[in-house]
Amino acid sequence: QVQLVESGGGLVQAGGSLRLSCVASGRTFSSYAMGWFRQAPGKDREFVAAIGWLGVGTYYTDSVEGRFTISRDNAKNTLYLQMNSLKPEDTAVYYCAASVVRIVVVTEQEYDFWGQGTQVTVSS
Repeated sequence: QVQLVESGGGLVQAGGSLRLSCVASGRTFSSYAMGWFRQAPGKDREFVAAIGWLGVGTYYTDSVEGRFTISRDNAKNTLYLQMNSLKPEDTAVYYCAASVVRIVVVTEQEYDFWGQGTQVTVSS
């Protein structure tokens, strides 16, 4: 079992940057593949980025490729999402998630634990 707590969301102008963090409880953080998802108002939750259990292997949805960077610090039990060149369409609640499948996974169904989410709002 792992508990996840996101932080770092907020209001930013288009073109700006934010860094999201997700701190995991427990001593087995390094055993999980991790991912970021987001849900905009009135839309389904969608995949954003994922990283393998040792930080080897990352994958991004097309709309954030080149702008967002996922990373992890296993010594700090922390997952990050650096978001640059933000656009109004990036506005959403962002969730981190953990999967016992250690390789990079991109579907919601493969994730076992979820955080409560952090709001990101990008103004035009």
